[in-house]
Amino acid sequence: MAKTGLVLEGGAKRGIYTAGVLDVFMENGIKFDAVVGVSAGAIHGCSYVSEQVGRGIRYNLKYNDNYKFMSLRSWLLTGNVVDTQFAYHDLPERLDIYDNQTFMNSDTKFYVTVSNLETGKAEYIHCKDMFADIDYLRASASMPFASHIVKLDGKKYLDGGIADSIPLQAIRNLGYTKNIVIATRPQGYRKKAFKHKWLAKLVYGKYPNFINAMINRHVMYNQELEDIEAESAKGNIILIRPSRYINISKMETNPDVIKQMYELGRQDALKVIDNVKEFLR
Repeated sequence: MAKTGLVLEGGAKRGIYTAGVLDVFMENGIKFDAVVGVSAGAIHGCSYVSEQVGRGIRYNLKYNDNYKFMSLRSWLLTGNVVDTQFAYHDLPERLDIYDNQTFMNSDTKFYVTVSNLETGKAEYIHCKDMFADIDYLRASASMPFASHIVKLDGKKYLDGGIADSIPLQAIRNLGYTKNIVIATRPQGYRKKAFKHKWLAKLVYGKYPNFINAMINRHVMYNQELEDIEAESAKGNIILIRPSRYINISKMETNPDVIKQMYELGRQDALKVIDNVKEFLR
């Protein structure tokens, strides 16, 4: 029997769309053999594996006004646009408790995508305990220029989306052949070329392979989109993405916009839920 996989694109606050889709999946009892997430996709994906319906939208709205959650102020004070202690410890451990026991008992394997600064390549970390492995999640969501480099096991990491934004091929390489992809950009989107090469060289001059990955990210991303769209057209995968454009920024603070993006994810998921169930049989 073919093994099933779920691929989750990142996108900072756009990722709340993914949370909406995943809540509908949970409400309908849809599970996968593996999930691979990138940045915000990984953040919402781990709540999916822990089976916590509504957790993503709940804490996003509750702590949206807290500067430690995500803000320029946090970056100015700590060097991280997302405060490490608040987002990766206070929030899951005290404020909106993460069900790590359910995660660890799950039959679903969970992979977090990170970008290795020295190689410029993506790595896919199999997380078995989210509290123990939380720094890999943090690394995946640490945006360049807005975050400190995350050092783990002698390696240096940042945002997984730099090296692999939508890792469909990666999950196939891991042996999962029946896959669903949740993207966070609507049909027709294509990423434009990186404009700040000088800044990348200034900040990350010690890591030429990472700089090359940043400069060429639009090429990689657009090729991945074309491949995914082609696979979707052939019926080899199911692609779920925003059915309309919502003007939501990476650091969106307007709760109404955040709610709209989440609800769009729910609406789009409900439209295809029967197809998803049939596809995964």
